[in-house]
Amino acid sequence: MHAETREPYEPDIAGGVTARHWHRLADGRLQCDVCPRECKLQDGQRGLCFVRARRGDDLVLTTWGRSSGFCIDPIEKKPLNHFLPGTPVLSFGTAGCNLTCKFCQNWDISKAREFDRLTDLATPAAIAETARRHGCRAVAFTYNDPTVFLEYATDVAEACRAHDIKTVAVTAGYINPAARADLFRHMDAANVDLKGFTEDFYHRLCTSHLANVLETLEYLRHETKVWFEITTLLIPGENDSDAELERLCAWVAEKLGPDVPLHFSAFHPDWKMTDIPATPKATLLKAHRIGRAAGLRYVYTGNIHDAATQGTPCHGCGALLIGRDWYDITAWGLTDDGRCRHCGTPCAGVFDGPPGNWGAKRQPVRVLSGRVIAGA
Repeated sequence: MHAETREPYEPDIAGGVTARHWHRLADGRLQCDVCPRECKLQDGQRGLCFVRARRGDDLVLTTWGRSSGFCIDPIEKKPLNHFLPGTPVLSFGTAGCNLTCKFCQNWDISKAREFDRLTDLATPAAIAETARRHGCRAVAFTYNDPTVFLEYATDVAEACRAHDIKTVAVTAGYINPAARADLFRHMDAANVDLKGFTEDFYHRLCTSHLANVLETLEYLRHETKVWFEITTLLIPGENDSDAELERLCAWVAEKLGPDVPLHFSAFHPDWKMTDIPATPKATLLKAHRIGRAAGLRYVYTGNIHDAATQGTPCHGCGALLIGRDWYDITAWGLTDDGRCRHCGTPCAGVFDGPPGNWGAKRQPVRVLSGRVIAGA
């Protein structure tokens, strides 16, 4: 591509773009301020995420414009059950992560330490145009955490806004306040992984801290207009006790309110926890009951097939507002402005007329130099 036609911030593939949120220390090291790890780097070193690196006197993001792959998914797969239901979302990630979760379900991407995982090169404008051509209502930053590729994610979000395409962050919420405000001012929706509800869990299995994630959740609820939902992956023997689930649900109800959807998802053995069995369905049904008993209006189960705990009931009259069979919408009881057709009670969320009919389809796409290749 000729220099005069390059987009702002388009990097040399061998280099990267100058990162935001860092400062120089008295001893000459550069401290990355994006997340609470605050990695302190000598020249040539990378942070724990592996993708934010020091190059001379700059901190750079090495994965700008590089993706581990693109796919069109149902929005419910993020999971987001109350954000433009039934519509397709263009999903992509890069490489690296700022957590070290031993149970990571996307470890081949998030734990990648080699750029051979990054097979697709795409500018923000090309991604936005791809989403537009395929009728996607949103673009999701997922598979790995957009916290570590904040500059790329926000550039893509700005390009999407020009096409009236929404943006979604799927994140663990482990981010410092200034970077948090920078990221989420560009986002329309988010799903935040609340991985457990004890400091011990976060310390042992993620080498991070619970308090920072809770701060992100309270920030989203009280200081932004971002629609967000929460997902907790239940791991047998680690974060699935009645007492912990009761504390988690009570905290959500008290600090965030009853309208924030909470998804309990089934764990499957992976990464460094292959010795732990998959989550029994009974555990998820128990968690669903605990959430509802705590006063939460929208509690869901994931990674299992159970229509009763995956539909959305009206908290006013009990009518079924949205029926779901995996990612297919089977019933629709909402008015165009998101109210129950039976009693008029509003359903919390972002609704825009009748639902889409994308369903459970998953369509890989490639975005190369502005060209779109479907089904590749």
